[in-house]
Amino acid sequence: MEFQDTTIMNKIELSIVMPCLNEAATIGKCINKAKRFIHNNNISAEIIVADNGSIDGSREIASAEGAKVVRINKRGYGSALIGGIAAAKGEFIIMGDSDDSYDFLNLMPLLNELRNGYDLVIGNRFKAGISPKSMPFLHKYIGNPILSGIGKLFFGSNIGDFHCGLRGFTKSAFELMNLKTSGMEFASEMIVKSTLYKLKITEVPIKLYPDGREGKSHLRSFRDGWRHLRFLLLYSPRWLFLYPGIFLIMIGIIASIFIFFNPKPTPDIHSLLYSVGSIMIGFQAVIFAVFTKTFAVHEELIPMNPFIENIFKKSTLEVILIIGGIMLLIGLLGAGYSYYIWREGTFFHLSITKTMRIVIASFTLIVLGLQIIFSGFFYSILKLEVRSKE
Repeated sequence: MEFQDTTIMNKIELSIVMPCLNEAATIGKCINKAKRFIHNNNISAEIIVADNGSIDGSREIASAEGAKVVRINKRGYGSALIGGIAAAKGEFIIMGDSDDSYDFLNLMPLLNELRNGYDLVIGNRFKAGISPKSMPFLHKYIGNPILSGIGKLFFGSNIGDFHCGLRGFTKSAFELMNLKTSGMEFASEMIVKSTLYKLKITEVPIKLYPDGREGKSHLRSFRDGWRHLRFLLLYSPRWLFLYPGIFLIMIGIIASIFIFFNPKPTPDIHSLLYSVGSIMIGFQAVIFAVFTKTFAVHEELIPMNPFIENIFKKSTLEVILIIGGIMLLIGLLGAGYSYYIWREGTFFHLSITKTMRIVIASFTLIVLGLQIIFSGFFYSILKLEVRSKE
């Protein structure tokens, strides 16, 4: 029989969701603590165990303790939670690992903040204290601080513990987030999307205890750490492509102008080649940023920023073609001038440093002009896809 300690049977306020994969040693303890919490605080609630393919009797234990067991066939931490939350009927949802590392008796700080109007409440393990042997040294002092710091920098979040597994949110906020990831990076995606959608977010101190598993942890430090970092990079085209691209373009332009108009032989055309290379690579990175942003919005991975949307609307194919055409024309004129002085016989009378400056500059403008033109057509195709999905 499923457990529901509720005062209003037709309306569930809270759903407690626990992802589970072979947690026979601890799942019963977690459910019992959650039941006591519900009873002691007279809350209308349900307990859901999202089982991800356990073969150690975890499902049977959860059912015997009165929890609602939802079987999730697709493997992964995120997949289990998405499936469990989809089955939840509560207005508020609190998720927590079923390895007994979080205290399900002490959920009121999260529930109170949800009742106060917050859309997402994240537990912060570093503010309340981490029990000895409950978090590996590398996670505590390197992995978590670095990844949380990157998340705060990239997305402007105020959350200090991106990877805490105990958190609460409203069902409506979860549906708005439309989370996609199936692995451990699910935790980062929730915070990132909540920030991008400008939801009301806060954090509360929570205590972390040593887990009660008999086997190894499901967490793989380097694999899951890389997946978190990769996710943060892929969800931030600005930091992955745009900012590095702008930096390379600016460095390349400054160096190219200095070298082009410098009458001295040092630095010379050899350095000019590197500087225009910096411009081309940087320009390509900026184009990638535009394509990535457009694709991510199309796939509903991230919301469209109003400021960026306004720029995109003004960047019509015709405008892009005009800009690319002008650059291409100037480059062709430079190439034509080089051909003219070659036909006149003065090309070889000038020093190679002078003639190659003209050739390199015109070549760069031709390449960039063609890149803009071709990219404009591809960008227009992406915009058509975006509009077709609206």
